[in-house]
Amino acid sequence: MAKKPRRETVKRIKTGGLERRISLTSAGVVASTRMATQYAASFLGKKSTRSARRSKAMSKQSQYFVDELGKLKGSVVKIGQILAIYGEHFLPEELTAALHTLESDTAPLVWPEMKKVLIKELGKEKLAELKVETKPIGAASLAQVHRATKISDGTELCLKIQYPGVADAVDADLNDVASLLKLAKLVKMGSSFDEWLEEVREMMYREVDYVREKESMERFRTRLKGDSRFIIPKVYPRYSTSHVLAMSYEFGYPVNAPEAQEISQKRRNKLGASLLELFLYEVFEWGELQTDPNFGNFYIRPAASDRAQDRIVLLDFGAVEAYPDHFMNPLRNMIRSAYSGDIKGVEDGSIKLGFMKSSYPRMVRRSFAEACIEIVEPLTCEQRELPEHMMNEDGQYCWRASELPLRIGKLAAKAPFAPYFAIPPREFVFLSRKLAGVYTMIAVLDAQFNGGPVFKKFL
Repeated sequence: MAKKPRRETVKRIKTGGLERRISLTSAGVVASTRMATQYAASFLGKKSTRSARRSKAMSKQSQYFVDELGKLKGSVVKIGQILAIYGEHFLPEELTAALHTLESDTAPLVWPEMKKVLIKELGKEKLAELKVETKPIGAASLAQVHRATKISDGTELCLKIQYPGVADAVDADLNDVASLLKLAKLVKMGSSFDEWLEEVREMMYREVDYVREKESMERFRTRLKGDSRFIIPKVYPRYSTSHVLAMSYEFGYPVNAPEAQEISQKRRNKLGASLLELFLYEVFEWGELQTDPNFGNFYIRPAASDRAQDRIVLLDFGAVEAYPDHFMNPLRNMIRSAYSGDIKGVEDGSIKLGFMKSSYPRMVRRSFAEACIEIVEPLTCEQRELPEHMMNEDGQYCWRASELPLRIGKLAAKAPFAPYFAIPPREFVFLSRKLAGVYTMIAVLDAQFNGGPVFKKFL
């Protein structure tokens, strides 16, 4: 993998409630003052350009807010990243755009501080069994990853080490971020926003619970045992705790890396089909999804030749969520109905799941069902009349050229159901985000294959 430019390190993370609160409150006061000044200025000048000036003021204000979050690292940054992904339905678009600039790959914490965590979690005796590289191979908002070697047998490990104090700061940080949003006048508080904040709180607790992540990783590893297409790191319980996760080191490349892009078309087609099949297993057989389809969670390990098996390395199981049968069964029936073009079946499923209501106008329910049928286009492409550029000369669906996620987004924004779907149910947001992520990864690989044969085994 190409090396990234070396980032400067940070010596400590502000995790004390008072210290962080002072930083956040100070930022909020400044932000509120800036917003008031900019809004007052926006009323000057021509009325015709007032809306544009307000939007520009909101963008500047949002970026200031995000810059202040980024300085605090830890759970505050992760909260901002989650809001960027799922907050489009209740946050101003200017704020969502600014939140997307929060980097997941952040400046690492200096080694002496990380070593303190390892000593506290593992004890000096166990830590002495490992030779840990002091320079991390990855640093994110909640943890950083260090390579290590078992001195006794040379086994290569990865240690995912949580930053000190971030787990204890989740509640206070989330409450303070909400207060800062209100103080900076960037969002209107209400019951819908409060419900989403509670969901963000649950997501944060899942992200910092390494015991839960370890169990999720082991379940998925058992499910995929014997499937040579997938690699899930092996967990080493001896060196794992609630704040340290030790696993086997597994090399690979992100789907957008040159090493993955240079694989032959035929092999990329197989990789794309494998990603789709994995998603369908999650929905139709396991009822448990890895809800964060980040490129960094899916690595490609190219085979040595065209005759060997390319493999997909699955990483980071902190965002795994299980769904009950009373939700999954209607969802499965809804997908099957969309596949067969059964509008009534899709409508019924959407009502059972709470996506739509029977009291909504018929046209609204039908427009939602039609959008769902469009979403399964890659599964039904062989039965459709599609533009020439979306099918190759062998009659295979071109995932990149289809631009399906973009087309669905534009369709949904103008559809009759849009006003009724201002803040969709959380389950729908997670599933649609997951599906869009899978489609996007397949498109980035520029895979070309028909999804119908992959889907038929789940009918």
